[in-house]
Amino acid sequence: MLTFDDVLKDIGEFGRCQKWIILLLSFNGVTFAFLIVVFVFLGMIPNHWCRGPPGTLELREKCGWSLEEERNYTLPLEKPGNSSYSRCERYDIDWNTTFLSCEYPVTLITNSSGDVPRTTCKNGWFFDGSRTTIVSEYELICENAWKVDLSQACIEIGFFLGALITGYAADRFGRKLCLLACLVGTGVAGIVVALAPIYPVFVIFRILQGLFGRGICVINAVIAIELVGPRYRRVVIVVTQAVFSLSIMLLPGFAYLIKSWKGIQLAITVPNFVLLLYCCLIPESPRWLLSRKRIKEALKIAQDIAEQNGKCLPSTYKEMIIGENSSEEINNPSLLDLFRTPQMRKHTLILMYSWFTSSVVYIGLILRLGIQGSDSYIDIFVAGAVELPATILGVLVVDRVGRRSPFVLSNILAGAFCLIAACISKDMHWLKTAVATLGRFGITMSLSILFLVTSELHPTSIRNFGISVCSSLSDIGGIAAPFVLFRLTAIWSELPLIIFGALALVAGGLVLLLPETRGLRLPETVDEVENITKLYEHDRDECKEMVNLHTSA
Repeated sequence: MLTFDDVLKDIGEFGRCQKWIILLLSFNGVTFAFLIVVFVFLGMIPNHWCRGPPGTLELREKCGWSLEEERNYTLPLEKPGNSSYSRCERYDIDWNTTFLSCEYPVTLITNSSGDVPRTTCKNGWFFDGSRTTIVSEYELICENAWKVDLSQACIEIGFFLGALITGYAADRFGRKLCLLACLVGTGVAGIVVALAPIYPVFVIFRILQGLFGRGICVINAVIAIELVGPRYRRVVIVVTQAVFSLSIMLLPGFAYLIKSWKGIQLAITVPNFVLLLYCCLIPESPRWLLSRKRIKEALKIAQDIAEQNGKCLPSTYKEMIIGENSSEEINNPSLLDLFRTPQMRKHTLILMYSWFTSSVVYIGLILRLGIQGSDSYIDIFVAGAVELPATILGVLVVDRVGRRSPFVLSNILAGAFCLIAACISKDMHWLKTAVATLGRFGITMSLSILFLVTSELHPTSIRNFGISVCSSLSDIGGIAAPFVLFRLTAIWSELPLIIFGALALVAGGLVLLLPETRGLRLPETVDEVENITKLYEHDRDECKEMVNLHTSA
């Protein structure tokens, strides 16, 4: 029976129809890119100090204090000898007392040790600046500061759940249906997040936003890859990753212009409903339809693609209808399918480790910029600027020399640069930052190849689910990265870089155990994956024959 790769050779492996579909799908990555990095701006911690009891306002008006004088009289210093005021304490004074002096009010009230008594900010906080964030909205400071970290962890939890749930659903119920559901879910959840009246509502719907957002990312790329021939998968990755990187570069500009965190949240959410309108016109994956024995539907879509590409579906398509009324049972995707057979088990475990490592190193190196005290807007822009050439270079190189060698080299480079950066003195700040940035360049290049390899090493019947399970380890890595960075930095500032370097070098070694997949048609069944070496040799010989025929002609 013919496969969809055979049909693509006749209807066009990368014709006008596929180009338009991939371009439209790539725009879905814009909102997902925003979703990943937007918390840098939503969770900014503005300058703040305790709001005094009502008596302080009356005394301020009576004495004519300026705002700075009020803080000087009502707030203790953060530390002795420090010029900054405490953010979580104020003087414990009854400001309605009539004998308080306007010039030195707190000197008259002391405890037995001669110090002015202190108390927590029982009346709330003042927040400095014109920008609002979730920190000022829900007062996530002092004893509630841990809730800021929880807010970021929630999106990663949502990503993890979304990778598993939407990955299974896409293989079970179809790519298009799940993509549309995820767009709706991300949009609705994002609006509720922006309008959340209390923190628990914000947290719950942020998890849901991550769950549906992750589905958009994975399903998007799978549909695009399944619509083109083997030679053009790299183009798909270049386009989708380029749009992703450009989106990261654009977000700081939007965040800078919009002063309210609610406005930023709505700005990254509303486009999901716009994307939903044209995604309704995108066809279901014919490759998935064939795997579910829905032959006529697949051929109808193939015919439409052929017409738009200026070609005709050949009469040999009738061979594919043999399976239409087949009594063969359709197997639904199962987690056991990823581990039941030797090759699938080996591929899955190596890819899971690679996803985890790439996420820990990638996110850890970005967060490391934050603890250096640099500007968040510039940091995010630079992160996107570095990703763009790394992604393009990685995907272009795989078409010339294969998948495995660049995959190994990019991990080794990432690990080596992290270790070198750890050895550079802090006094050489710019050199240290530049070398660490080269490490991020290497791990970004690895990520661009990783998605391509993961899709090529899973059969159509469980491809979406397999990618989702493997990539779910990146979400665990995303949760682990801040702890690895901040906890280990407290022990030794260079220890995180050493850990990142070691993880990347081990990943580079494990990737050597994966088969080469350049030019390989996408496997349709687990049996084909188990015999992937023979499949690769067959496709390579077939390709050589076509080249020889073309040369002789």
